[in-house]
Amino acid sequence: MKMNNWMRRQSMLGYLFIGPNMLGVLLFFVIPALYSFYLMFTDYKFMNPEVSFVGLDNIKRLFQDELFYLSLKNTVIFLLSVPVSIGLAFLVAVVLNGAVYMKKLLRALFFMPYITSGVAIAFVWMLLFQPQQGPINGFLRAIGFSNPPGWLSTTETSMLAIDIIWIWFMLGYNMIIYLAALQEISSELLEAARMDGAKRWQIIRSIVWPLVSPTTFLLLITGLIMTIKTFGIIQAITQGGPGNSTTILSLFVYQNAFRYYDMGYAATISWALFALILVITMIQWWGQKRWVHY
Repeated sequence: MKMNNWMRRQSMLGYLFIGPNMLGVLLFFVIPALYSFYLMFTDYKFMNPEVSFVGLDNIKRLFQDELFYLSLKNTVIFLLSVPVSIGLAFLVAVVLNGAVYMKKLLRALFFMPYITSGVAIAFVWMLLFQPQQGPINGFLRAIGFSNPPGWLSTTETSMLAIDIIWIWFMLGYNMIIYLAALQEISSELLEAARMDGAKRWQIIRSIVWPLVSPTTFLLLITGLIMTIKTFGIIQAITQGGPGNSTTILSLFVYQNAFRYYDMGYAATISWALFALILVITMIQWWGQKRWVHY
């Protein structure tokens, strides 16, 4: 009887601790999500008291909207930066996990962009990618490129420039996570492989990479979700231009909601974005059984 009372008190204490967090989730996530689902079937405009039920009109409009397909295409291109950043971060982590001079300072320098203000990042990269006076094109001209890319100023290269910025931004975070995983690998296992005659690249490919595959899966699934939802850096750098060439789905939601105040259509796009995240996550959970080694 005393044990049951003790367990009941412990349960109540646990609920007391998680209560504020669960209340925040309910107020700021669950209720807004349900409300946006309702708005998807209305023609609600911000500050307009008249709201009409339009059924599936917003969904039909979505599938007929060329800008939606362009945003979807740009989002897919943007997502390609995630595996590239993860691959580079793994290589950097392997190097900085070894005997490297001033490696602690180098780790801090690589991680610093991740904690830097997005506005500062936008300002710096806008200067770097400036077509006429920017140092990147200045370097390209110096090594023989007579007509370097316009980067952020042209529709052909703007999304590539955004991918480069995002790869640079995420590299430090991915590297730190990989470093934590690499330091958990048994040194005896690596030494045994060396004694058996395995070369460094063979050890990395056949031992290190499989052992950090759970970390790779974590970075891949969280990186894709984070990338598909982000819009702050793109909004600060290009505002979706030039010519909507850098408009991704999250920015498309923002534009319809807070530039055109078309909340019903914005809610529809946001649920399409949620569906895309869900599909990508499910594919990853299914695929990880084939390559993740626990």
